Amino acid sequence: MADVHVVAICGSLRDESYTRIAMQRALDGAANAGASTDLLDLREWELPVYDPDEDDAGDAAAFRERVREADSILLGSPMYHGSYSAALKNALDYCGFDEFEHTTVGLLGVAGGSFPITTLEHLRSVGRALNAWVIPHQAAIPRSHSSFADGEFVDEGTEDRVLTLGREAVRFANIEPDPSTFEGDENVGAGH
Repeated sequence: MADVHVVAICGSLRDESYTRIAMQRALDGAANAGASTDLLDLREWELPVYDPDEDDAGDAAAFRERVREADSILLGSPMYHGSYSAALKNALDYCGFDEFEHTTVGLLGVAGGSFPITTLEHLRSVGRALNAWVIPHQAAIPRSHSSFADGEFVDEGTEDRVLTLGREAVRFANIEPDPSTFEGDENVGAGH
């Protein structure tokens, strides 16, 4: 699997982000499975609020290129108001079918409270709309404030789910995708 490249997009802008720690750990799982990896930290990219008339604003072209290089993409976000972060939504708006169609996508959600189910459901819907193949296994980190200490996982079960996500991103990187989805066929905006 040395030719598999996994890109993770971290949807948190916080300096001490649990999402970023978890995404890096998922990439460790992918690297342990033989993949090359790349963490796209949205704090490092100039991506103004998406305007379809300014599709190449800021770092958009370079960002899309890095996403397009991926065989598998991991999307990670904190749960904000029952969904995923605006930073991740904005970054995904700069992408479309060219970056995601027939690409394997893994999902990670982090919540300060209970299970981030709606965050994961909403990200799964985005994947379906872009005709990506979304890995059935997903990693959820509820009660994040008690899941980490000094930048490390304290719960082995949660850490194992995150590592498994990275390994699954490698395992399914070359899966033959299903035919396009109804959501994807209706998503005319994703083609830019």
